[in-house]
Amino acid sequence: MQDSLAGALRVRRSDVRRQWEEMLRVEPVGTPLGNPDALAHLIDWTLDEIYGALAHPLVHQRVHARHSHSTPAASCQCGGNPLLRYFSAGSQAMREALILSQAQQPDLDPMERDASLTELNLVLAEISRREIEAFCSVCYLRNND
Repeated sequence: MQDSLAGALRVRRSDVRRQWEEMLRVEPVGTPLGNPDALAHLIDWTLDEIYGALAHPLVHQRVHARHSHSTPAASCQCGGNPLLRYFSAGSQAMREALILSQAQQPDLDPMERDASLTELNLVLAEISRREIEAFCSVCYLRNND
C-alpha cells in the first residue's frame, strides 16, 4: 500500500473507530460476550494490529504468501463466536475509510487503488482468522462435540 494511502487511513483512525462501534450496535446481540460495550474495548488493539500490518512490508509478504494458497476464511461451527460480527463490522469500517481516502487522491493509479484494497482485505482476513480461530479453540460447544 502506498505510504500516502496508509497515512490517510491512519488520519481516519478516530472515524474508523466510531464507525466500527456504531456498526457493532446495529445488530442484535446473541451472547453476553457479543455485547457491543465489551467488544468496543477491542477496537483500539485491533486497529493497532491492522495499521501495524499495513506498515510492515515483511508482514505483507507473509500474508500474501499464506493467501496465495487459498487459505480459507475463519469459520465457527456453532456460529456463536462474537468476533464474527466484530470483524465483519471492522472490515466494513476499514474498507469505507480506504475508499474515502482513495477518493481524495484523484491521481491515484487504478492498479494501485485495487492493490491497496486487496492488501487491506488480506490483512483484515488474516487478523480476523487468527482471532476467530483462537476464540473458537476455547469454545465449550466445540470442545463438547
